[in-house]
Amino acid sequence: MNRKQLQIYHRLPYPARCLAAGVRGWRLRRWRFGRETERLVGAALEREQWSAARWSQWRAERLAWVLHRAATRVPYYRTQWEQRRRCGERAAWERLENWPVLDKHSLRRDPLAFVADDCNPRRMFHVHTSGTSGTPLSLWRSRATSRAWSALFEARARRWYGVSRHDRYAHLGGQLVAAADRRAPPFWVWNSSLRQLYLSAYHLRPENVPAYLEAIRRHRVTYLLGYPSGLHALAQMALAQRLAAPRLRVAVGNAEPLFDHQRAAIEELFGCPVRETYGMAEIVCDASECAAGRLHVWPEVGWIEVLEDETDHPLESGRVGRLVCTGLLNADMPLIRYAVGDRGALDCSDAACACGRALPRLLRVEGRQDDVVVTPDGRRIGRLDPVFKADLPIREAQIVQESLDKIRVLVVPSDRFGAADQRDLIARLRDRLGSEMAIELETVPEIPRTQAGKFRAVVSRLPNVV
Repeated sequence: MNRKQLQIYHRLPYPARCLAAGVRGWRLRRWRFGRETERLVGAALEREQWSAARWSQWRAERLAWVLHRAATRVPYYRTQWEQRRRCGERAAWERLENWPVLDKHSLRRDPLAFVADDCNPRRMFHVHTSGTSGTPLSLWRSRATSRAWSALFEARARRWYGVSRHDRYAHLGGQLVAAADRRAPPFWVWNSSLRQLYLSAYHLRPENVPAYLEAIRRHRVTYLLGYPSGLHALAQMALAQRLAAPRLRVAVGNAEPLFDHQRAAIEELFGCPVRETYGMAEIVCDASECAAGRLHVWPEVGWIEVLEDETDHPLESGRVGRLVCTGLLNADMPLIRYAVGDRGALDCSDAACACGRALPRLLRVEGRQDDVVVTPDGRRIGRLDPVFKADLPIREAQIVQESLDKIRVLVVPSDRFGAADQRDLIARLRDRLGSEMAIELETVPEIPRTQAGKFRAVVSRLPNVV
């Protein structure tokens, strides 16, 4: 939805906004689910009992097919390998280690070059994402890929927790379902097609929390899905006011790391377990937390390597390095040895998990630890990086909160970035933050990293922001 459409949407009465959300949800449901969904879900659950040897064989065969398809049918890789052959290189593309690591900038520069030439992007689902590094991306998925991934999510991010896509749920996320300057409920929209109450992450302040809880109760929500920072802010404010919340089956965190203090507050408020998930729109790596507290990888999605920062040498089990992933599920836009922008470690031990599932495990994931922005009126907003969508001509960006009433936006522009884009970016931030904060935009040659080499999309200079 572009900004003009968003303005029209916000002028609609609430029932009309719900109708618009339902239409959008109907389209998403058609892409995500079909007659084959239950069969795919059942197969995914059955594969969780496969032995390590069977997984190894399946993944090796799938990887070989994906590499062949990428080298012969995907323009970016085909050109790359042809150039290497002309230069006399004899490296075989059948071996994964012979492929160079792919960065986000190369993907962003010409995303359509990564779509297989036997696919029509106009018949595929087009995804815009800011990713985890503030770098906007365009991605394409076929209907088959969308349904295969949705079945995995249904199996391992719903069925594991005793819920399904047929249950009513609340999603606390970054979509602008209510105008930022709105002062009275509703701060949400009901999407009947997906049985989803979409809660705005931009209106979380103490005086609004009773309305949020009442909406969850009134819509008979079964479980929560959303940013851990937003779910924690909601829980923290409700607990401080000693408000009663409906009992839920589970709260599932996505798009951000889940910290222990966040988990504790959310569990206390809603009286349910809180589970962590890990993944990205590029569909090269996904994982979900089991009841035993282990983060299990979805092997069908991607091949994960943990590489040393300076040398790109592979690291053994338990050692933290940068995550480089090769997509196995989306063979129509295959990303080979893609640096996802996070750091983590694999648990390759043979020890069985108490949950009984024979799936590989992520020992830990580092990165994506964005700070929240606190507005003068007391709202706490996490994950502001969705403002940096793929239609903005920028390479990457970072938000720095200098004071309670001022943020600074560092932008690494592309050659096409101009005054109109600056105004558009500031307007997008105003849509989320309101009019009380000063917004300064500064173009820079690069975004500074932390001492550990990490990128942070949002940095807060405020003291004692937790």
